This record gives sequence, structure tokens and C-alpha cells, in this order.
Amino acid sequence: MQTPIGVFDSGYGGLTVLKEITKHLPQYDYIYLGDNARTPYGNRSFETVYHYTWQCVQWLFKQGCPLVIVACNTASAKGLRSIQQNDLRKYYPEKKVLGVIRPTTEIIGNFSKTHHVGIMATSGTVQSQSYLIEIEKFFPDTKVVQQACPMLVPLIENNEFENEAADYFIKKYLDELLQQDEKIDTILLACTHYPLIKKRIEKFLPANISVIAQGEIVAASLKDYLNRHAEIEEQLSKNKTIQFYTTDSAEDFNDHATIFYGEKVRSQHLEVG
Repeated sequence: MQTPIGVFDSGYGGLTVLKEITKHLPQYDYIYLGDNARTPYGNRSFETVYHYTWQCVQWLFKQGCPLVIVACNTASAKGLRSIQQNDLRKYYPEKKVLGVIRPTTEIIGNFSKTHHVGIMATSGTVQSQSYLIEIEKFFPDTKVVQQACPMLVPLIENNEFENEAADYFIKKYLDELLQQDEKIDTILLACTHYPLIKKRIEKFLPANISVIAQGEIVAASLKDYLNRHAEIEEQLSKNKTIQFYTTDSAEDFNDHATIFYGEKVRSQHLEVG
């Protein structure tokens, strides 16, 4: 019986997380689900994001996944808490769902010498204030400011992130972020799309400001989690397989996924809801 790790995202961005997870934990089986038919999540209400996320998580459960990673900041910010605290206890007490916000906020303060951190994220993630709340728990002496970057995801998904238009918006958002706090020395890319433009972001910044992407952090956190939770790890099948699913066109998904995953994928279409 196959019991893979499920990885869910509203679209393509979670593929950057999956890439790091499979690099650090290649022995397991994985199922990736992108809800491309209903993306973007960033401008939707908390209730809608929660509803969509819970539908997709349940689908992954039905494929045999005992553990699901919500590799989407918006879904983690708007839906994960309700799923963990209410739905799992009521319907799937033996299953686990983890997000990308908690592992990141547990260590992000360690990267900053000035204790001033900037967050670049979607509007939905910024509005949720999840990063402000969670970082406060672990690093109460660190000042955190946020910048919504609504144009970056569309540019990346349309493969228009290596041109002057992308540079214009990157510089615009960075200027607005740094105007809020000139002491920032660490910028967290709190959207799983943004690793694709990490180098372009860095070229507009002085050398003393570090830019942190989430993929490697989440992968390391998952490895640690499985080491500490043998009851989950022992359930996972280990055949080194990866399956890809999308709620939209499989052909379109395959074309775009290469940008995020770094190699060609072959996906299947499915309906949820």
C-alpha cells in the first residue's frame, strides 16, 4: 500500500518547496496537488481559502497520505489553523497537516543581527498578519515589517520575471519595504513563488541585507519532524515516486511547472469539491 507525503499549493509555487523536500528526503513517495483552477488564493476571503484548502487536503488523505504539507503561505495563513484545531480532531485524528509559516518563523530571527526583519508576501498573507503574530512568539525583540507584492506572482506565473517590468515592481516593493524600516538586514520571501526571483531581488540590495527563501527551511523542518514522530514516519512508503495533479489543464500545468520545479513533470487532471 502506498502512503505518500502529500504536498499542496494553490498553484505552482509549492513546487519550489517540493523540490527542496525531495532533495533532502528523496526516499519517500510524494503526491503534489496544485489547485490551479481556483488560483490565486491571495485575494480571496479567509473562509474561501479555508474551504478550498480543506477540500484539497481531504483529497490527499483519500489518496493514502498520512501527512500533508500545505506548501502555500496564503493557505497556511488563512486555513491551516482551523484545519489543525478543528477538522483533524473531528474527522481525521490520525492524520497530520503542517504548513510553511511555523517552521520559518521559528528560526527567521536567527538570521538577523539587527533584529529587524522585512517580509515580502502576497496581499492575503500580509493581511492575515500571521508572520507578525508567529515571529513575536519566538523573537519578541525583533521588529517585523511587511510589504504586499501583488504583481510578483502574475509576473512569475506568466514567465515574465526576467525583464524590466519585473525589475520595476521588485525595486518598487523593496523601496516601500525599506522605507518602513531602514535597519532591516534580513528579508524573508514569504511566498513560495519568490525563490525564482531571489537573485533579481538581491541585485537591488546592499550586501549587508540577506534574502531568505523558505524551501530549504521547510525541508529541514520536515526532516526533523519525521525524526521526532516515528508513528508518522513508519507509515510512509519509500519508493522514491512523485505524482503530480492539478485541478486545471494538465498540459498547462506541465508547461509552467518546469519553471518552478526545475525539470519536466507529467501531471494528471482532477476535480475537487
